[in-house]
Amino acid sequence: MLKVWLVLAALLLGAVPAKADEIRPFALELREIEQGQWTLSWKQPLSLPGDAALAVPQIPQNCAFIGDPVKREAALALIGNARLECDGPLGGETFALPQLTGNADALLQIIALDEPAQSHRLTAREPAITIASAPNAWSVAKDYFIIGAEHILAGWDHLLFVIALVLLVVKGWPVVKAATAFTIAHSITLAATVLGSTGLPQAPVEALIALSIVFLAVELARGTPDTWTKRFPWVVAFGFGLLHGFGFAGALREIGLPEGELPLALLTFNLGVEAGQLLVIAALLFLRWAVRKFAPNAEARAVQIVTYAIGIIASYWLIDRVL
Repeated sequence: MLKVWLVLAALLLGAVPAKADEIRPFALELREIEQGQWTLSWKQPLSLPGDAALAVPQIPQNCAFIGDPVKREAALALIGNARLECDGPLGGETFALPQLTGNADALLQIIALDEPAQSHRLTAREPAITIASAPNAWSVAKDYFIIGAEHILAGWDHLLFVIALVLLVVKGWPVVKAATAFTIAHSITLAATVLGSTGLPQAPVEALIALSIVFLAVELARGTPDTWTKRFPWVVAFGFGLLHGFGFAGALREIGLPEGELPLALLTFNLGVEAGQLLVIAALLFLRWAVRKFAPNAEARAVQIVTYAIGIIASYWLIDRVL
């Protein structure tokens, strides 16, 4: 079982990107500006900087491009813009992005004149969607729940924070309470930022998020049994959760939120984050239980290895984000 923990540490060291707080799907917006006239804009994420071909979506059959799509470069992304002329409504028509591969996904928002906005999620397995004649709120709820769960599972800085919290608190129910306090806190700052009540620059927020993970790693490495953090983990989780909420808000800006369904999207995004957290917590508690049962002498060493892996990664993030 010690090997399992060693593999986990190796994965943490070898697979974690420096920019870990990003939701990086394609983000597309199809907006009607006047009757039959539409603009299509999209952001195509890139894994590495450099010249790359712009992925042009397949538009509905009753639409045609006016001129060629325009491409410009942004940080680790390409921005595409195009004008469309469409003959009649888009309900029942197909929109596709066949260039999606692997685990890539895309979030499409369709905003027609005098109609509620609708949201669709495209994946490499299902790269085409049929545009609804009447928008369905369930589609928004489902898409943003999945995005929230994916963000906690693939957003490495938030994931490492949760892992460190589980290792620090140890017991199941206190861990769940601390993780829930974390969710409530980041929900507050996320909603406040999205609604325009507050906000912080993204660069210092990302650095402070890395610092929060370093703090937990140091608390773990010290091994002191009765620290303030171990006695009141939910307070610490709540305080750092407020900070992580600004990070979530910056990530959500990358993909946008649906007009007319903003409260629902925020709610289901946060429910997805909580579901992802609980899944990670359950897996870690089971793994730790298995180590204690089958290799109790290995537990302390295994936790130490994972602790130092988390600390090293978070320290690297901190230095990278500050510089």
